[in-house]
Amino acid sequence: MPTDRQTLLFDADDTLWENNVRFERVIDAYLDWLAHPTLDRAATRAVLDEVERANVAVHGYGTASFLRSLHDCFERLSERPVGPAEAREIEQLAAALVADEVELVPGVAETLAELGSRHELMLLTKGDPAEQQRKIDASNLAHHFASVHIVAEKDVRTYRSLVAERGLVPQATWMIGNSPRSDILPARAAGLNAVFIPNPHTWVLEHDELDPADRGVLHLEHFRALTEHF
Repeated sequence: MPTDRQTLLFDADDTLWENNVRFERVIDAYLDWLAHPTLDRAATRAVLDEVERANVAVHGYGTASFLRSLHDCFERLSERPVGPAEAREIEQLAAALVADEVELVPGVAETLAELGSRHELMLLTKGDPAEQQRKIDASNLAHHFASVHIVAEKDVRTYRSLVAERGLVPQATWMIGNSPRSDILPARAAGLNAVFIPNPHTWVLEHDELDPADRGVLHLEHFRALTEHF
């Protein structure tokens, strides 16, 4: 357990507040509405996942990219353009995603306050800058962090750039998040330590395999447990 002052980098979506579960609710309603005549629900969802994977590579993350994927999925499966009435239906299904409110993960505010008394805290989140900033503002958590970084992607280059920009010591820096693909694996590849806190609603595109023998990754069951280790 680290006893000296550490730098703790926190993911935001699905680590500090619930995020993907909101998208999953929209997807459930979308699949009900779509009701494809020949594909079952799992097959239809697989098509949507494929469309999303392609769109985030080009258009990034966030609600606008997600809406584009809903439209594109409809057009691929229907083999015709989305009509005006259908476009309105899709917009209504996703309306809840633009609400300026966040649901904090239990214990987040108290845990950050305690950790901040002993360590330097930073926030590292990816997505549309305006959309992510709205969520940060709504969370009332920004004051816990020495700096906030909103990036287009969280890959090895991002972590190495942040280390250089902030003068971080990799061995004393921990990336804390729920995503193996964005939080854990690239942070480890950049020489940082990591804390994996799984979220049952983590987006399927953020899944990846972690090495159980990697001693540089701390596995915790819930956010509050961070105070037992830092």
